Amino acid sequence: MTIVVDIALISGKTVTVEAALDDEVDALKRRAQTALGVGKGRLLDSSGTVLDGRATMKKAKLQNGDCLTLHMSRVQACGSNAAFAVILGDGSVVTWGKDVGRCAMQEQLKNVHQIQATDSAFAAILGDGSVATWGSAAAGGDSSWVQDQLKNVQEIQASDGAFAAILGNRSVVTWGDALRGGDSDAVQNQLKNVQQIQATDGAFAAILADGSVVTWGHAVYGGDSSAVQNQLQNVHHIQATNFAFAAMLCDGSVVTWGCASYGGNSTTVQSQLTDVQQIQATCWAFAAILCDGSVVTWGCGGNGGDSSAVQEQLSNVQRIQATEGAFAAILGDGSVVTWGDDSRGGDSYAVQNELKHVQQIQATDGAFAALLSDGSIVTWGSASSGGDSSHVQDQLKDVQQIQATGSAFAAILGNAAAVSWTDHDLISSAVQEQLKNVQDIQATAGAFAAILSDGTIVPWGPAFYGGYMSEAVQDQLKTCCEWDAPALKRQPTWDGASANVAPPSISCNDCNDAELDGGVTALTETPI
Repeated sequence: MTIVVDIALISGKTVTVEAALDDEVDALKRRAQTALGVGKGRLLDSSGTVLDGRATMKKAKLQNGDCLTLHMSRVQACGSNAAFAVILGDGSVVTWGKDVGRCAMQEQLKNVHQIQATDSAFAAILGDGSVATWGSAAAGGDSSWVQDQLKNVQEIQASDGAFAAILGNRSVVTWGDALRGGDSDAVQNQLKNVQQIQATDGAFAAILADGSVVTWGHAVYGGDSSAVQNQLQNVHHIQATNFAFAAMLCDGSVVTWGCASYGGNSTTVQSQLTDVQQIQATCWAFAAILCDGSVVTWGCGGNGGDSSAVQEQLSNVQRIQATEGAFAAILGDGSVVTWGDDSRGGDSYAVQNELKHVQQIQATDGAFAALLSDGSIVTWGSASSGGDSSHVQDQLKDVQQIQATGSAFAAILGNAAAVSWTDHDLISSAVQEQLKNVQDIQATAGAFAAILSDGTIVPWGPAFYGGYMSEAVQDQLKTCCEWDAPALKRQPTWDGASANVAPPSISCNDCNDAELDGGVTALTETPI
C-alpha cells in the first residue's frame, strides 16, 4: 500500500511524494530533497517533531495527505590545521583532510549544533548536549575518559591540543593534552559559575561570574596566574597571544601574565593602560585601543610590541587587525597605519596612497588585505602569504567578504562568485566555474572550502590541508542519490597535484534531471 504526502520548505516550495508504508522515512526525505533541488534536511511532522529517519512510514504513523516540512539548518564549516568538518542541513557531519579519523564516530554525529577544533582534533556538541570527538587522541580526539561528564554542554573552547567545555551548570570539563590545558584537576573546585573561556596555544583562562579568573595548563603558556591573581578582579574580557593573556578589567585597566616576551609582562606601559576599549594580538604582542582613540603596545617589539615609530599617527583608531607579527590600524578617516615585522605586513608604504576609505582588513600569517568602500581590495605584506594580488586585481571588484588561510586570501564578490590568491597555485582556477552562488568560505591553515547556496561544498588548495575530497567523502555528501546511486554523476578523479583537473565537489543538482522511480508526483510553488 502506498500513501501520498506533501513536503514543503519554509519558503513555501512544495513537492508531493508517494511512498510505500514499509519505506523508511529517510527514503521519503531523499526523494523530496531530489525534487526540491536542495541538500540534506530534517523532516518534521505537523506538530514540529523531527521524524526518525530509520522508522518506516507505518511506524512513523504517516497517513495519506499529511503535510510535512523539510527543515534545513544553515550549512556550517569548521577547520582544524589540516582538515574540515562540515555540519550539513540535517545536523549530520562530513569531514575530510589529514588524519580526521572519523569513521567510528559516524553513528554519533547526528543533530550536531556546533563544532570546535584543536590543531588536529574536533569536538561536536550534539542536540542532547553530549559531545562527540574525533581526530588525534593526543590533541583531544579521545574524550572517553570524561564522556560521562559531558552532559548539557553549552560551549567548547580549544587550545592547540586540548578542549574545555562549559556545562549548563557553568562548571567545566577538560580533555586532551594535559600540558596544553587538558587536565584541570588542580583547579576543578574553583571552576564554578564560569562565564567564558579564552585560550593560548597551551593554557586556558576562565572568567567567573564574580569577575575573577581561574587558569590552568602549562605555565609557560599562561596557565599560572598566581603572580597577578589578586589583581584579577572585575574582569570582563580576556585576549591572548600564543603564550600570554591580557585581561581587561571593568575600570579599563589591563592585567597581563604568561611569557614576558609574548606580552605577558606589561609593566613598562602599565601607567598608560587606562580606559582601554579593545585589545588585539599578534602571536607575540598586544595592542590596546584607548577610549581617546590612541594605542598602547607591548610584547615583542619586532612583532608589533613597539609602535613608537608610528605613535603620532595612531589617533582616532577604530579597529586593529593582526598578522603573526604585525598590526594594521584603521583610523576614523578610513586610512591605515601599520607597524611590526615588515615582512609580515608591518610596512605598507608601497600602498599607502591606496589605503583610503578602508572598511575592514583581513589577515593571513604574513599579509593584509584591505576592503575599500568601493568594493576593491588593497594587499601588502609577504607575497607568499597573499600580499600580492596583482594577478587577480581586475577580478577584485564589488568584494563583499574576505577569508584567509595562513598563506592565502579568498574573496566573495557581489555576484556571489569567489576569487582566491597567493603566490603559489591554490588550484582555484580548476574550480573557478564551480564557485558560483557562494554564501560562505571557511579555511584550514592552507585550504579553503566554499559553501554554495544549494548546500554544495567546493574545496580547493593543497590536499595536505584539506583542499581535496576523496570519493569516500563524496559518497557521504550524496544528499539525494543514496536510493538511486547510478544517477550521481561522478566527478573526475583528482590526485591533488594537477592544476588542470578540478577537485571534486558535490551537489544534489547533479541528479535533478535523473529519471525518478515514480515516487515524486508533483512540484509546486506555494506563496509564502
